[in-house]
Amino acid sequence: MLSIENSKKRVTIHDVAAAAGVSISTASKALNNTGRVGIETRERVKRVSVEIGFRPNALARGLLSKRSFTIGLLTNDTYGRFTLPLMAGVAEALVDHGVSVFLCAIEDDPAMGQIHVEAMLDKQVDGIIATGKRIDRSLPVDLSNLPVPVVYAFTEGRADSVSFRSDDGQGAKLAVEWLSRIGRRRIVHLTGPEAFFSVRERAAAYSAATAHKEPVLYGVWSESWGHEAVARIWSAPGEKPDALFCGNDQIARGAVDALREHGIKVPEEVSVVGFDNWEIVAAQTRPPLTTVDMELKELGRQAGLTVLALAEGRPVEPGVRKLPCRLVVRQSCGGQPSEK
Repeated sequence: MLSIENSKKRVTIHDVAAAAGVSISTASKALNNTGRVGIETRERVKRVSVEIGFRPNALARGLLSKRSFTIGLLTNDTYGRFTLPLMAGVAEALVDHGVSVFLCAIEDDPAMGQIHVEAMLDKQVDGIIATGKRIDRSLPVDLSNLPVPVVYAFTEGRADSVSFRSDDGQGAKLAVEWLSRIGRRRIVHLTGPEAFFSVRERAAAYSAATAHKEPVLYGVWSESWGHEAVARIWSAPGEKPDALFCGNDQIARGAVDALREHGIKVPEEVSVVGFDNWEIVAAQTRPPLTTVDMELKELGRQAGLTVLALAEGRPVEPGVRKLPCRLVVRQSCGGQPSEK
């Protein structure tokens, strides 16, 4: 009877050293970027390790380095609108360093948050990235005086911490400048609740960048508000806008639908720009929506590299890092579409 081999023999560092023609000590230094090893030798060892399918044993690495090679990601954004792209950036940044991500969603429950923090510490994570639903609210859990470094991304951090967020003012300026460049002169801003810091920052940038001053229309984060705002504007007397800059993609989609119902062509008569680049909304809007991308994946990438640096003992200056946004041009505003 033929037996079936259930698993292949594990490739060890001894095999890597033999295949590369170096000592085990040299192979270890080359793979861990430590010690004095020539560039050519280091590259050869790494190339050979990939070719023969070497995978470092995470437990052995952890015992030697006193690290778990795991980062905790703590969030109250249970819907995942902001956390999922951010997590993708974290994972992408850390995968080449052999570090995995442990996600915990805590909603807005302080007790649940404390349980998850303790679970992360029990797993001996090398650091924690805190993220959430808005940049001007902290998570409902105390992350001070922890034995591991904490980095904040898209949530409010402590004064002495490292925090990452999108530059909302710069993103709003991108949208208004693009609309002005394509000839729009009466740009109205429809946005969310004024209580949000990001709303106020975008509104201030909009007001500073527009020559034709219009009041900002504050509302809620919904398609229905975009629809209602358009109905309100077009039922009022006076000159109508030739462009709408919306505070998120849902508001923009509602506005586009309302304009269509009023027989107003987008973008021929009115250009519409959103904010977020939420693909599921922007791509399904008709016509497809021009919008500001907050670059959440890059935000996650930077946060991941920073918490890794802190875990390795490298110095990092505290403070808030504002990352630039990107305008994604589609058909809803006119102009030349970009690639995405």
